Amino acid sequence: MFQHKDITEDLSRAKKFFENIVSFTIGPFSLDDTISRRIDTINIVDVREYEDYIEGHIPYAVHIPYKEAEEHIKMLNKDRVTIVYSYSDSCPRAYNTALSLIEKHFPTATLRGGFKEWKKFDLDIIKNDTSDYKEADEN
Repeated sequence: MFQHKDITEDLSRAKKFFENIVSFTIGPFSLDDTISRRIDTINIVDVREYEDYIEGHIPYAVHIPYKEAEEHIKMLNKDRVTIVYSYSDSCPRAYNTALSLIEKHFPTATLRGGFKEWKKFDLDIIKNDTSDYKEADEN
């Protein structure tokens, strides 16, 4: 619960909290620039539902269901910073996945605002057409 008194009496703790947010998150424009200039330095992980990933995701993002992150960890290069995103900042999936990766010694950050924020700025989105798979299943 928000307590005005706690904040005014513990400014150093508040400062550390906000330093951590700035240090361990990346904004949509910074991520877009990193994709353009240094994609070989990052892993991008989308932890939303598969259907949402197929409908649209950030370029170069791999889909790793948030409940299965540990099972798919081999897909990631530990020498790169892993950027994890979910729907928005109010969705804990990205934070939980990031925590799991950090516990395994993967350098990790989250996308500030999640996919919602990425879309807000009309940045590139990749859509996967699954119609070929559906047709193959029908034959």
